[in-house]
Order: sequence, then C-alpha cells, then structure tokens
Amino acid sequence: MNWKATAIALIGVIVLGGLLNWEVSKNQKLTNENEQLNSQLSEQIAINVDYQKRIDSLYELDTKHTTELTNAKAEIDQLRIAAERNPERVYIRASCPKAETDSTSSLDDGTAARPTDSAIGNYWLLRQRIAESKQMILGLQDYIRTECSQ
Repeated sequence: MNWKATAIALIGVIVLGGLLNWEVSKNQKLTNENEQLNSQLSEQIAINVDYQKRIDSLYELDTKHTTELTNAKAEIDQLRIAAERNPERVYIRASCPKAETDSTSSLDDGTAARPTDSAIGNYWLLRQRIAESKQMILGLQDYIRTECSQ
C-alpha cells in the first residue's frame, strides 16, 4: 500500500468518524427533546385527569341540586293541589270581611275567612322561588367548597 492510499483511508476514517460523531450528537439531541416532550405530555395528562375529576365533581353537584330542586317543586305542586282540593285544611293568615249589615253577630251569618286569590297565587310563587333560591345557594356553596379547596 502506498502513502496515497493510506492518506485516503485515513481521511475516509476521519470523515466517517466525524459523520458518526455528528449522527451520535444528533441522536442525543433528539433523545433529549423526546424526553422533554414525554415529560410535558405526562404533565398535561396529569392536568387533564385533574380537570376531568373536577368536571365530574361539579357535574355530580349540579345533578344533586337539580334533583333536589325538582323534588322541591314537585312537593310544592303536591301541596298546592292538596290545598285546592281541601281548602279547609290549609292554614293561611287571612282576614274576615265585615258584614254589610249591623245585625247581631252570630256564627251562622258570618263569612268564612279566606285569603285573596292574589295572596294564594303569591304564596305558591314565593314557595317555589324560595326552593329555587335555596338550591342555587346550596349549589354555589358546594361549588366554592369544591373549587377553592383544590
């Protein structure tokens, strides 16, 4: 072998060594980037799992309070229906209208105490609004407890 062939072989080895070193460096850089991306992916997965737990918790609270509100409205409707069927069993503060004549007072000619129609309507409306407000307040309190404790 002559010196030219040896020089060419040596240059070839140096070039191959450089290329190999460059590929190893490139491979190491890609490995580091891959590890960093995997770490970020793991963090994002953990965040998503936490958000999903919170969403599920809020959904459960919403379902609970919606069910309670539905039950309260049904109870109010049942009470209203019972009051309409048996008005003598409903105790609502009312006033008796005065008799128009100045006759001697007796129980036979007295008029029955009865609330006005608007008072009856307002009573049931207020009961329904109180039930709705109660469920809204309870729902907000549970939301605050759930979200602020995390």
